Amino acid sequence: MENSSEQKNVSQASQDDEISLIDLFAVLLEYKKLIILITVFVAAAALSFSVLSLILPTEKSPLPNIYTSEALMLINDSSSSGGSLSSMLSSSGMSGLSSLMGLANLSKGSTFSALAVYIAGTNTYLDAIIDKFDLTARYKIKKFQKAETRKALKKYLTAEFDDKSGVFSLAFSDTDPVFAESVANFAADYMETVFTSLGIDKHKLEKKNLEENIDISYRQILSLAKQIRENENAASYRYNPDGSLVVENALRSLELSAQEQVYKQLKTQYELLKVQMASETPVFQILERAEVPDRKSKPSRGKLCIIATFAAFFISVFIAFALNAVENIKRDPEAVKKLSASLGKNRK
Repeated sequence: MENSSEQKNVSQASQDDEISLIDLFAVLLEYKKLIILITVFVAAAALSFSVLSLILPTEKSPLPNIYTSEALMLINDSSSSGGSLSSMLSSSGMSGLSSLMGLANLSKGSTFSALAVYIAGTNTYLDAIIDKFDLTARYKIKKFQKAETRKALKKYLTAEFDDKSGVFSLAFSDTDPVFAESVANFAADYMETVFTSLGIDKHKLEKKNLEENIDISYRQILSLAKQIRENENAASYRYNPDGSLVVENALRSLELSAQEQVYKQLKTQYELLKVQMASETPVFQILERAEVPDRKSKPSRGKLCIIATFAAFFISVFIAFALNAVENIKRDPEAVKKLSASLGKNRK
């Protein structure tokens, strides 16, 4: 007896499932025109919107093409640690940045790559890019110009670090591909300048100082040689009874000889440093400069049309079931009475 009753319950449940599926399918057939109409209308509207955004000029298009230009940099974290990084910042006169990194929980266990990502979001870094390209005027920001321009720049400038490859990337997106390339390259160059000014890569800083000193020494040699020639020419064409020009030339010659020795030493140090740097991996170096993109990065108008079409279909199906539910309530007197009663209680 128990087995027979269980079989009846199972058969009844299967029948109810079949009936419910048939009812659902019947509702879809009943409102098929509504479903098709809404879906087709939204699909056509999405397609028209996409075509229109493609035809209109960039400044008037509601959905313009966006181009992304990216610069790649290599950051060597092999010798960095939280303590050494913090001490480097403090010793380089950047104690303010070191304390800010401490507040941001970057001091302990931090790396040069984490520092690069952090710097890319600082106001000083953002303001340098804003001032260089006058982004406030470009984005037509009228109120709270400094804060809003920084906010807009953060939206289009992305800084990311890949742990596996050790590559740090700076990418900038804009409707103008040439402008995107210019900003991305400037951002990469300025990041390198910041790293150099921090003194993290000591060899690079030492090389820069040597280049400056070599240039100064070379200019002094040229200046002294020119003065000696002028004095010699003056002594040969006019009478110099006190011999002051001869004495002056002798002093200039000694100074020139000393300056030549300084130049030779600086040049020797410079060449040795170049050899040393060639055998070591620098902390920061630009691997690949940004290029003018010839292909848009977004938007994907095809995906937009597909998503809009599927969304319209599911919404239309929901509307169909909602309308069917309303019709069923209207046909059921008891349901209408219950609904009226509940509405009356809510009004009281």
